[in-house]
Amino acid sequence: MLQLFKLKSVPSWFIWLQRRGKSPGKVALVTGGDSGIGRAVCHCFAMEGATVAFTFVKGHEDRDAQDTLQMLRRAKGNDAKDPITIAADLGFDDNCKRAVDEVARFEAHEGRRLHHQHNIDKCIQGNAKLLDYTSTKGAIVAFTRGLALQLVGKGIRVNGVVPGPIWTPLIPASFSEEETAKFRSEVPMQRAGQPIEVAPSYVFLASNMDSSYITGQVLHPNGMSSLRMALWSLLIKEALLSGY
Repeated sequence: MLQLFKLKSVPSWFIWLQRRGKSPGKVALVTGGDSGIGRAVCHCFAMEGATVAFTFVKGHEDRDAQDTLQMLRRAKGNDAKDPITIAADLGFDDNCKRAVDEVARFEAHEGRRLHHQHNIDKCIQGNAKLLDYTSTKGAIVAFTRGLALQLVGKGIRVNGVVPGPIWTPLIPASFSEEETAKFRSEVPMQRAGQPIEVAPSYVFLASNMDSSYITGQVLHPNGMSSLRMALWSLLIKEALLSGY
């Protein structure tokens, strides 16, 4: 069934997140859960009954981490354990292992799910100013699919979420005032997305009632921005082949 919505503002139903019980007894470990998309993902999992643990960088994100922790305590279900914070710089392997070990005692025995986040715009088009970021985002797409093949025999699903332009604290911190003002200019919906519009993708991929037959895939909450770039690339390619 085709459903039509007004697209120039965040749908009002996002304000009223309702518990649907998609993650009872589950544990969600969210990296960088102190703000932005990570915070919204934590909140969605808490609303669905999961026990939530998230990492943050100590000294830089302490206040945001405490704000998120209080929000999760208010949102958690009756059967979920208290949310926990893990101060860890995940640029180091030992810290990654420690973060997993700290939440292992909460781990549910039902099939595991691994989900990554990477930016679809950087994967497809690249970015001259963010070359290292672009390279890693493209590599994670292949990594997600390869890891899914490697782990499917163990009952572990691996998927990815690739957001388009999303308003997070990273945007004004990374770009000039002029670049930030143009942040949404190439999106067909004429607006950047909000973190809460991305977060339900993770709950969907982690829920066996929704996605038990999905692995090695990526979801694209991007306001159709990647499609516009793909169409432009196709038109340019056809023009070159036609001799124009």
